[in-house]
Amino acid sequence: MHSTEFARGEAERPRRRSAAICGAIAAISVLCVPMAGSRLLAQPPGVRVGEVVPRDVRELYDRGLNFLASTQREDGGWPNSMQDGAGTVGMGLMVFLASGEDPNFGLYSVHVRRSLRYIISAQDPETGFLGQSMYHHGFGMLALAEAYGTVDDRNLWPQGKNVRTIGAALELAVRAAITSQKNNSQGAWRYSPDSTDADTSVSGAVLVGLLAARNAGIEIPDQSIDKAISFYRQMTSSSGQVAYAGLGGFDESLARVSIATLVYSVARRKDLAEYKATLGFLRDRAEGSPDQGRGYEDYTRYYEAQALFQGDVEAWDKWNKLLVRKLKQAQQRDGSIEGQFGVSTSTSLSLLAVAVNFRFLPIYER
Repeated sequence: MHSTEFARGEAERPRRRSAAICGAIAAISVLCVPMAGSRLLAQPPGVRVGEVVPRDVRELYDRGLNFLASTQREDGGWPNSMQDGAGTVGMGLMVFLASGEDPNFGLYSVHVRRSLRYIISAQDPETGFLGQSMYHHGFGMLALAEAYGTVDDRNLWPQGKNVRTIGAALELAVRAAITSQKNNSQGAWRYSPDSTDADTSVSGAVLVGLLAARNAGIEIPDQSIDKAISFYRQMTSSSGQVAYAGLGGFDESLARVSIATLVYSVARRKDLAEYKATLGFLRDRAEGSPDQGRGYEDYTRYYEAQALFQGDVEAWDKWNKLLVRKLKQAQQRDGSIEGQFGVSTSTSLSLLAVAVNFRFLPIYER
């Protein structure tokens, strides 16, 4: 998109109010988010935005928030993350945004601004790439989309040093993702923006970021979404299993099944047979422990929570109770939750899995 198109989009896009304000006046929440009232009214009882959550969930989340806030560096990153970058910082940013605190003046507003400055400063101003890998790009783009229209740019940069607005950074990130997809023979993404092959894990990170940007009011070509969904359809078997890359290779990976279920849902393609197959596969396995028979537990939980919530609220509710119980047992005294990606990133992923209970992040709306 050209700069004139962006300026027009800035003037016309819906302005989402602070999630904390929406939660405080939930009785008139249809007035808080322009054009979102029909979505909120269509949700079944018990899934309203910002509704009261169980005390144990709130306590678990608050302890984790305190850990992330107390260990964040001045530059916005975390010292104990396995891999610094826009994606891991974006995960932490979404934890703060999902808390329900006012992101501009609330308890974690300083941490929100630090995170955003890190992500935007890490962006290549020419290509829009958010650095290191398309994983980082996807999660960083998602975080920018969730902050867009909620965080006031006027308070973002100290001493008037405006590197880039959130909207401008998001538009650049979107452009980079679409350019990468156009150059990809499979119409999706892999680790490098120049990759010619694709996999369902990296593609999930990028596609969810694009869908969040679309929900935030950024123009995304329908062709881009359709090509990505076509890639997922090719990678989904009739049993609901989802391959990683290439042809075949279907296995029991709940992470990939969850990613596919989520992208079908958020792309509004619940009519597809592939979506029904992946949701069925996921639902059949939701009765067990949230970590039973899988690797990369915190990464899997992050996607499975969203996929079940989007696909079957009752199945999610049962699974969520088991997850909260497990995370309470795993949480350390300082509020951290250890995992495979370094304690900060794993804490962020685990907290985002339970953040679905709050419904403050726009991407968590049904």
